[in-house]
Amino acid sequence: MSITYNDLMQVDLGKLGTAVSDWKRAVTNLKQLETDARDSLKKKSDRARWEGVNAGVTRGFVDKTAKELADLHTEANSIFQVLDDAHRELEALQKSVRTLTDEAKGKGYTVEDNGNGTVSVGVRPQSGADAKGGKDDTKQDRQCYADSITGKVAHANDIDLSAKLALKRAHGSDPHNAGHAKYGSLNDAQVERALELAKRREDMTDRELAELNRLLRHNGREKDGEFATEFFEGLGGPRQTLEFYAAMSIDGTDENASKTRLTGVQGLQKYMGHALANATDPYTPQSVKGDRQHLPSWWGAEFRRLGTQEIEWERNMWSKPYGYQVLGGLLRYGNYDPAFLTPIAEHITQLHQDDPHRFMSSKPAGSDDRYGFNPSGKLGSGNDPLHSVLEALGHSPEAAEQFFTEKPTAYNEDGTIKSGEKTDFKSYLDLFTKKDFEWTIDTNSHHVLADEEATKNALNFGPNALGHALEAAATGHPYDSSTVDPSVKHSEAQAKLVHDIVEKFAKNPDLLTHNMNGDLKEEKTGPLYALRDSLGNISADYIGDFQRPMYMEPSDSRIFPVNGATAELDPGNAQKFLGLVGQDPNAYNAVTSAQQAYTTNVVHEFLRAEGKDLTAEDGASVGHLVAPGAAIAGIMSNARADAIYDYHTASNKEYNEAVADNAKWVNRIVGLGTGAIPAPFSIVGEPVNWLAEDVSESVAKSIEMDTTSKAEHDAGKEYSKGREAAVTASMEAAESYFAHHEGIDQRTRDRILLGIRTQAGVSHSDGAQWNSSGDGT
Repeated sequence: MSITYNDLMQVDLGKLGTAVSDWKRAVTNLKQLETDARDSLKKKSDRARWEGVNAGVTRGFVDKTAKELADLHTEANSIFQVLDDAHRELEALQKSVRTLTDEAKGKGYTVEDNGNGTVSVGVRPQSGADAKGGKDDTKQDRQCYADSITGKVAHANDIDLSAKLALKRAHGSDPHNAGHAKYGSLNDAQVERALELAKRREDMTDRELAELNRLLRHNGREKDGEFATEFFEGLGGPRQTLEFYAAMSIDGTDENASKTRLTGVQGLQKYMGHALANATDPYTPQSVKGDRQHLPSWWGAEFRRLGTQEIEWERNMWSKPYGYQVLGGLLRYGNYDPAFLTPIAEHITQLHQDDPHRFMSSKPAGSDDRYGFNPSGKLGSGNDPLHSVLEALGHSPEAAEQFFTEKPTAYNEDGTIKSGEKTDFKSYLDLFTKKDFEWTIDTNSHHVLADEEATKNALNFGPNALGHALEAAATGHPYDSSTVDPSVKHSEAQAKLVHDIVEKFAKNPDLLTHNMNGDLKEEKTGPLYALRDSLGNISADYIGDFQRPMYMEPSDSRIFPVNGATAELDPGNAQKFLGLVGQDPNAYNAVTSAQQAYTTNVVHEFLRAEGKDLTAEDGASVGHLVAPGAAIAGIMSNARADAIYDYHTASNKEYNEAVADNAKWVNRIVGLGTGAIPAPFSIVGEPVNWLAEDVSESVAKSIEMDTTSKAEHDAGKEYSKGREAAVTASMEAAESYFAHHEGIDQRTRDRILLGIRTQAGVSHSDGAQWNSSGDGT
């Protein structure tokens, strides 16, 4: 029977602790008996000159007794080690679940045991956390608690099941014989079981695959890396790792595979990928054994060597994939160390540059699209390793930063470094943004080229992955991270990368243009338009750097702070760049959310600093503070109208619906300014404080207001509502402060709001005009 939430909350682990102490004493006593039997009884028996019956019976009996005492000590020590580890881990999990429960209840939530290992987190009536105005703002936050607690209960269940199996094996089935299995820790038993399952490969049942996934899920990402390292070493090496994963992924994605099997290999891809990232990290903390557990560096070199070789896991295979195609499936999950991932990413990219279709020649055309080494199905079937390694960089910020900001290293065919040679490009940003860079269509369908829409979607797999990699490189966060970490500051290299990105696309807008045969028929769709959502996220993360150049604020400005090093953006380039990315609804939402949160922070900081010294004359000063944000809002209004009415690539509905994801950027930017998000990180859920909640509501209203009809657009009035939205949002930046701080007289408030209204309206018109004129000035 599985452990439930109530079991974990209520169980008295002190009894298990007592059992651990008892077994520890038993180990000590049995060790003494073993020593006495070996060094005293057996040595005397061996020296004795036995004759007659004693020569055959007594000596044999003594030998067997000594061996059995040694076996009993081995068994007792295995039991002690397993119980000790289980007790320590269960105590930590119980403490964590109790803490999470207390936090949830402190917010007015309820935690209910569903009885199947999961929990539901609801809202306690009259707690103040219930829905406001018919809208439930706590749903995402409550789900975070439910997922976290459920995950820890599942981990406790894994420990329970693993400990039971280990104890059973240590004891064996023979009551008259001891010492059947030797374990130095619970981890040893879990690795043994995982490898035992892995050796069965395709012969694993669905239930056994689920068990392997459970072991990898709960142990593969442990900080000390011990389980992950021992698992991959146990598989045999890089080639054996590829053979195992290839066999399993193909077995689970075959057209005859059940949905359960497909789900199983999707889990294996994810958990094995995270485990590989953990095992190849040379900076894992010191393990219980007193050393650092990780795979040696030659594993990376061997993966590069195998990358261009065919992998065969069955004799006489007709179609054999290349090593990089198989490895790519694993790399899509996990935060990899730069020393391991960056050389692989460089090697794959250079191989692609030499021959974009090199790996596509072995593509199983005509198979089901789910078939391949990327069971997840995200961004392709997994035939092109370039897509896979870019996704890997998107989850590995340090490696991504190194890849895009450091000088490229030239590699040979076998993955070794070309000594003394250079690449024919200066940076990977330059390489990927060449207009003739060729992206592949990573699907298995015979008819993909006949389906224009399918072809367009497939050609976006690579650019989307590139966007994810650039996000991680520029921001220092995995692109799909659900946490915000205000302790991460932009480095000089990251800021320089963002400067180069903005300049690159501002000067080459045709790379990002997306036109669905609208009124601008002469414009072609750019090859990298799918990047715009990622570029919008980068802009949001660097919103201070974008506000500064709107009215040429100096780079050392204290009024408009940046998060770390400054990107030193050119005003014209920044304006053009925002106008391009704002044509994507998701990018528009990210920039708008970040802009309003940042402007609110700036206004609040000024009002807080002035305090009781505020006067009516400060209205003009506050007006200047909202000007850059209002100008960005004008650029966004113009970009939105362009996308809807000129390029016909989005609708007002799509722009309005994108606002649902604004919590990430509002929380992040407000948190940076107020310190409301404690380091090292916070889960993105409900607004971090009243200020974030106010900004979130303001963003939602302004995005919905910033709209126009076809008639208004044709009449040249497409920005009137957007201008009103910008003015309203700018005023709310000050009004939210007034609502929570007393002591400011009404005349001062009125003059400050007047200054905001006037300047926000002018600046919104500025931004819209800058973008509409196309010259960025």
